[in-house]
Amino acid sequence: MIPVVIESPYASKTKSGLARNLRYLRACMRDCLRRGEAPFASHGLYTQPGVLVDEVPEEREMGIAAGFVWRQFANRTVVYADLGVTDGMRQGIEHAKVNGLPYEVRTLGRDWTG
Repeated sequence: MIPVVIESPYASKTKSGLARNLRYLRACMRDCLRRGEAPFASHGLYTQPGVLVDEVPEEREMGIAAGFVWRQFANRTVVYADLGVTDGMRQGIEHAKVNGLPYEVRTLGRDWTG
């Protein structure tokens, strides 16, 4: 399996938006696994209850920095763009570019249920 870092939307102003983004992340992870990839999604892991609070700026930055560390161990970053590209995702893309790491943009199309 090829290790990849997933960039997908996380934050939302509503609970229903956050729930949708997490459903989308799970669909993205499934897509990666079906492609023979081993996905890592820091925004789905570090925001679990009791870890970091995404709405607290210092904790959000800590999570982003920790996620960036993992990018160096991946073969590429995969950006899932069906729901748009957020500021956080742009930071991930820029981090990959600056460090000369490959990335690709993907969509699931109708293969996921929002």
